Amino acid sequence: MSKGFASSYRLVLIATGVLLCFVAVGARLVSLHVLERAHLVTYVDQARYDMEREHGRRGDILDARGDVLATSRPLVQLAVDAWYVPEYLEHIGKNNPGRAVERESIERQKRRELADILDIPYAELEAFWQPEKRNTSDGRTIPVRWRKLHDGVDESVFDRIMAINVGDRTKALNEVPRAYKGLPLGLTFKRRYERYYPRKQLAAHVLGFVNKENVPFGGIEAHADDYLRAYDGWWESEKDGRRREMAHLRVRDVPPEDGLNVQLSIDSAVQHLIESELAYIAQTYEPKKASIIVSDAQTGFILGLANYPTYNLNDYGSATEDQQRNVAITDQLDPGSTFKIVAASGALEAGLVNPGTRFNCSIDSIEYKGRVRRFIPDDHANTHPLSVAEIISHSSNIGAAQLGMLLGEQGLYDTAHKFGFGEKTGLPLGYESPGLLNHPDKWSAVEITRIPAGYSISATPMQIHYGMATIASGGELLKPQVVRAILDENGEPIFRFDRSARRRVISPETAAEMAQMLMGVASDEGTAKKAEIPGYEVAGKTGTAQKLIDGKYSKRHHIGSFSGFFPASDPRVVVTVIVDDAVIRSPYNPSRRMINYGSQVAVPAFARVARGLISYLDIQPATGPTRTSPRYAIQGGRR
Repeated sequence: MSKGFASSYRLVLIATGVLLCFVAVGARLVSLHVLERAHLVTYVDQARYDMEREHGRRGDILDARGDVLATSRPLVQLAVDAWYVPEYLEHIGKNNPGRAVERESIERQKRRELADILDIPYAELEAFWQPEKRNTSDGRTIPVRWRKLHDGVDESVFDRIMAINVGDRTKALNEVPRAYKGLPLGLTFKRRYERYYPRKQLAAHVLGFVNKENVPFGGIEAHADDYLRAYDGWWESEKDGRRREMAHLRVRDVPPEDGLNVQLSIDSAVQHLIESELAYIAQTYEPKKASIIVSDAQTGFILGLANYPTYNLNDYGSATEDQQRNVAITDQLDPGSTFKIVAASGALEAGLVNPGTRFNCSIDSIEYKGRVRRFIPDDHANTHPLSVAEIISHSSNIGAAQLGMLLGEQGLYDTAHKFGFGEKTGLPLGYESPGLLNHPDKWSAVEITRIPAGYSISATPMQIHYGMATIASGGELLKPQVVRAILDENGEPIFRFDRSARRRVISPETAAEMAQMLMGVASDEGTAKKAEIPGYEVAGKTGTAQKLIDGKYSKRHHIGSFSGFFPASDPRVVVTVIVDDAVIRSPYNPSRRMINYGSQVAVPAFARVARGLISYLDIQPATGPTRTSPRYAIQGGRR
């Protein structure tokens, strides 16, 4: 064979080698595209595929005059991809190692400035830039490419971060090389919203709160969540080798949808007024709890609702369960003498009595349905028969019991139920209690003498309030409402809520007679003399109920209350004050604890709130025929 040609052995060897290379490439391709395809596609997608969520903004909650009570402020969440820095430095150092060393020094300076801006020790911040790996569920080890550095800084702080400059500070920022300014390498950010309550604790039990996971708890935040809730947007795209989005490859882009705004009937000025009064009561009398409710007498819309204790909505995590509980609708109590309006209204409505009908209230028992029934004694002896009007103004337990007996068990139960006792009011603030009103089948022999005086029945402050509001409205049980309107992003109303009556309880004529008699309570002869406001007709009812302690009624622990409205002949507002277990000391013996009568704590609070409302709401004295408060010869008790 000629020496100019390779031997057959060599040709075969070369051909075999080339063939094996093709076989190896083919096998690798089969492995990549067939055998390992599913796993590798997932890994590639994770590396290149990018889906980002864009948060929508939750709607605001506004008061009746448009002031913001709850809003969502924009924040910028900061995170660190610690692996990005060594990857980038390795990339630029392949051709120019000195440039990589210089850039590393620049990045350290940037991070020092970042630590100062965030007020974080530099060593603590630098730890976030130490690359880490984690084990996956399938046994692989992968780099940790996201570590949260800060839950959220406001836009002004983020602007300072974006303006970091470690170059020549004598030059304008636009003249400084890009490497010396801007975000440190590896720092990523995402905008989000945080719920914020600018008035802090104002109307806390009405508003409720939204937690860090964007879940609403209680109040309007939970009730109106369908309106307030925002819907996040999202987009899909791909990232390049430096983990930057390639916008031209974005395939889906769904914009976020902001929530609607909710306007309440709550007036911030009214709310501040009653919360200030509660703060005074808390400081002066150290009660277990207390509530004040103010509503529009004709529509039933709530103008203010406050409880003690309360809490700062921006610091809900530090609040106790007692502080977060809306006791005005969750807690039950014996209504005491405020409940006497039920027996009196029922007897008047049924035509069994008129305001001048008199009863012997000096007796301690009476025969009823063949059995002797003993009364709850009155605070003061009655030396003459009391009229129905005097029973109300003097708050006679004996007289109220006899009115209840005229109605009978079923009649008294039906009237109480019509007034809303024993059922939820429907106020949509969450966790409302229905109270307790047993059916007559479950009454004991003495219940007919106890229930008319407000014992052996439990009610929430809200039920007591709307019981009185029934008389103020002209005999209709109104639905308590706190949401006035749903507004769009421009503040234009989408839907408005109107007055809603649950049912008619008594006739307008009976309501007018009751209002006339209740004016006697806020008079010189009544139990709420301190509720009088010169020039205004104040109608209302005091209440003092012994508390159940270990299953027994205590003679030392009481709930004092007053619920009333004005002007009586043309009611504008209804106000209820309930104070649980106020500490009142004897002026002669400070170690002696006196009874928390409604007339001592609740009535003065009502008067102070009423005067504030008259000034703020510009409430004028009634211009129609003035009802003269009835005057009686005998002073009444203090219940």
